Formats: sequence, structure tokens, C-alpha cells
Amino acid sequence: MRRGNLLKLFALIVIVAVLVTLSINPLRNPKTGIPLGLDIRGGVHLVEQASPGPGQGTVTNQDMDQAKTVVEKRVNALGVSEPNIQVDYVKKRIYVDLAGFDKPDDAIRVLSTTAMLTFRDPNDESKVVLTGSDLKDARAGQDQYGQYVVDVTFTPEGAKKFADITSKNVGKPMAIYLDNTRQTAPTIQTAITNGQAEISGGYRSLKDAAEVANMLRSGALPVSLKIEEYHTVGATLGTDSLMKSLDAAAWGILLVFLFMVLWYRVPGLVADFSLVVYALIVLWVLWSFRAVLTLPGIAGFILSIGMAVDFNIIIYERLKEELRAGKSLRAGIDHAFNRAFVTVIDAHVTTSIAAVTLIFFTTGPVQGFAVTLLIGILASLFTAITFTRYVLRTVAGLKGQQNLKLYGA
Repeated sequence: MRRGNLLKLFALIVIVAVLVTLSINPLRNPKTGIPLGLDIRGGVHLVEQASPGPGQGTVTNQDMDQAKTVVEKRVNALGVSEPNIQVDYVKKRIYVDLAGFDKPDDAIRVLSTTAMLTFRDPNDESKVVLTGSDLKDARAGQDQYGQYVVDVTFTPEGAKKFADITSKNVGKPMAIYLDNTRQTAPTIQTAITNGQAEISGGYRSLKDAAEVANMLRSGALPVSLKIEEYHTVGATLGTDSLMKSLDAAAWGILLVFLFMVLWYRVPGLVADFSLVVYALIVLWVLWSFRAVLTLPGIAGFILSIGMAVDFNIIIYERLKEELRAGKSLRAGIDHAFNRAFVTVIDAHVTTSIAAVTLIFFTTGPVQGFAVTLLIGILASLFTAITFTRYVLRTVAGLKGQQNLKLYGA
């Protein structure tokens, strides 16, 4: 039996060591690892304030959701990986974090433009006959003279409208507007039935034309968005903050490990081993959900480590009491876990409620802190109830490990 316990313990140590080794590169990989937030990688932070558009009464939550979808499409077209976009329905704001992006002017121009495209009646320029909602696609290109243009393709319904208008107005100019600004007014040479058109708005480069095409593909914003605030975070500053945070975390964890071993001896050593497993679980969960890791998120992770240690301390203090009361080591371990569970679960439930509240009612760094904290709480409950208990019972079955002094009693 004791030989079997020794083999189990050895196998666990080997498995955990292998998992730690295999996890280093995947979790640290800049492209496929845990996404790093704006405060670590550097980038651009923007706050967009929504207001009603022309003829619009109020900004609804549905408008905010549609605006967020449009903003996400435009950001993706900028080539930003893992953007963090949050909506504040109360203040009618959209918060955009573009980690690793260092061109605030491009972001401001693309994200604040409404991109309302309209084709006007050749006989009455104040009358709209086609809008951006009739578009299927838009791509940047060059015309036969080498000028940069935006080639648009209409939906089947839009193509019918366009064919009807052009067939009835051959020889007349049709004005094309973008956000109430006249882009071009080409003369209709013949009926256009292929559902395609060309916008030449005097674009200076292919990039300018591509930005307009991107905005048209993404759709027009349902509300007016104004940039209320923006700032950039340098990658050097973010890296420096990260290194300081990691140094503080490393020293804190080391001191906790030493305290647990010196004060609780064998159970403390088991707790330290369990914390390694706990850290792996938290990091892989963050990776699985593509949660963005920020400096507040690291703080939440460290705080959850403290709560996990606290869970073990409550159990081990109860274990001391059980052993002093004359119970055997195995019985003392079982009673300690069973009786400490009620106390621990209450504390973790209340903290979880606070974390969930922060997740639903905050944005940005505070939300990142809450997400990491909640994941840490759930992981600490799992490791303490299952893994720590199993390892401690296994160690208690080893030869020479029944001395109660080794358990702090």
C-alpha cells in the first residue's frame, strides 16, 4: 500500500513537471499565447461618445450593440489582433483598446466616421435613391486612368434599383455622397445592369481608398460617435510595468511558499505543490477563453493565489485541532476538509458575487481584474477540494510520514 502511494506521488510530480514544461512556450507565444492588454503591450485607447444621428430621437441599447458591431468590423480591417471593445449602455460610450497598435490618427479617422453612403436622384440631388444598405461589397482599386477608386457591388435588390435609375437617366450626372460630403458625380453613359459602380473621391493613395471601402463594407454607424478621449501607451512603459509586476509577484509567491513549508511542514509542501497546479489551471483557462491579460488582471491573479493559500491555511489549522483531539492522521485529514469546507465556501461565494458584479457593471481594466479573480476563485476551490486532499492523503500513507510533528501538531 505504501509502495503504491509512493508510486502515485512520484507519477503526480512527474506529470505536473511535464505539464509545466510543455506550457511555457504555448502560453508565452506572442501570437498564440495569452493575449496581453494595452497596458502591457502598448497601443491606443479610445473612448467614443454616442449621440443621436440626424432625425434620431434617442440612442437605444440596440443602437449601441449595432455600433459596437460596426466598430469591431472596422478594427479587424485595421489588422489589430485581439482588440478589446466594451460598451457602457448607461453613459452611451464605447471603449476601444487596440493593443500593439501605434497609429492613433488612423484609428480616430476610421472609427469616428459615420460612413453613410448615399446615391442621389439625378433630377433632384436632395432625394436619396440608394444607400449603403444596398451594398454587398466594396473594394479599393484603380480606374483606367490610374486614379484610386472604390468599386462597389450592390445587393440583388440594390442592383435592380441602380439599373432602373441609370436606364431612366442616361446622360445625366448622379451625385454620390459620403456623410453628406459630395464625393463624385459621374455622368450616366448607359444603363448599368451588372450591379456595380465606381466611386472616385479624389483619394490620394490606395490606403485612403481602402479605408473608405472598409467603412462601407462594415456598414454605416447607426449613431454619431465622437472621440471623447484617446491616449497611447508606449510598449516600453508597458514592458517595464509588466516586469515590475512579475518581480513583485515572484517575491510574493516565494515568501508564501516558504511560510507554508516552515509553518505547516508537510501540508505546507503539499499546498505549494497544489498552487503550481492551480496556476496552470488559471493560465490555461485564460488562454482558452482568449481573455486579455492586463496589469490589473495580474493583480487579480495574485490576489486569487492569496485566497487559495488562505483556503489551505483554514484546512490545516482545522487539521491541527483534529490531531490534537486524538484523531488518526487519515481521519483528521478527512474531518479537517469536511469541516473547513463550509467556512471556506461562504468566503469564496461572497467574493465571487463581487467579482461577477464587477464583470457585468464595469469595463476595461477593472473588468479584467474581476475576470481573473473569478477564474482564480473557482480554480482554488477545485484544487483544494480535489487535488490537495488527494495528495495529502497519499503523502499520509507513506512510510515515516505518520509523525504528527510533520503536520504541525
